[in-house]
Amino acid sequence: MIFTKLKKSHLIRHHLNKIKSSEYSQVLIMRTLGNFLILTSLFFIAKTFYLPVREEIRYFVDSRIQKKYLVADSSNQIGIDRYQYGSQPKGLLAQALNLKDVEFLVPQDPDFSIVIPKIGANAKILTNVDAGDKKAYLEALNKGVAHALGTKFPGEQGHIFLFAHSTDYFWNVGSYNAVFYLLSKLDKSDEVDLFYNGQRFVYQVTGKTIVDPSQVEYLTRKSNKEFLTLQTCWPPGTTLKRLLVFASRVEE
Repeated sequence: MIFTKLKKSHLIRHHLNKIKSSEYSQVLIMRTLGNFLILTSLFFIAKTFYLPVREEIRYFVDSRIQKKYLVADSSNQIGIDRYQYGSQPKGLLAQALNLKDVEFLVPQDPDFSIVIPKIGANAKILTNVDAGDKKAYLEALNKGVAHALGTKFPGEQGHIFLFAHSTDYFWNVGSYNAVFYLLSKLDKSDEVDLFYNGQRFVYQVTGKTIVDPSQVEYLTRKSNKEFLTLQTCWPPGTTLKRLLVFASRVEE
């Protein structure tokens, strides 16, 4: 009788241990899966918003130290400009963090580039990119800013359309260049410089607006005067809307 009871007790304990072991395995699997999903979500969030956040932080620091971006037509001009501005005293924050409060922007490609001093933007422009061909414009936007096929070039009368920061899926936003992430910081009269065939063309911002992706009529605008449209996705890190910035050529 005692032996039978001990045997039953042993079987019960063994059965309970099996249940506990099974429950532990289930909990371990669920916990591992949960951690994997959390880490995956954090990865995609970081990938999507890393560049916008990085650019916002840079702009914030630049504003606090009153950093100036100066446009130089070529690297040869930097020496002249540095002599003129190099003697300017640094602010306390710039001294403390050992940051440059003056930086010179030389166009990446004198054949066709865009430089925006206020936001420190500097990128080459790829010409005649079909805005209706996703494969073509995504490939172009990995390398720089895209010039829309069928729109004008600097020095020609009419509409120049440039766009950057676009994607097929939101998690790929961070894969494209960040040169236009700070376009929203531009205000009326801010300067935009285009370099084309070795010549510099200066434009002043006249306004900006936010539109739906379906509003493509801005791409085909006509004018007898030379004006520029810059487009990027809005809000930064998403593809929900489009931010358009308009600028007119400054006559020499």
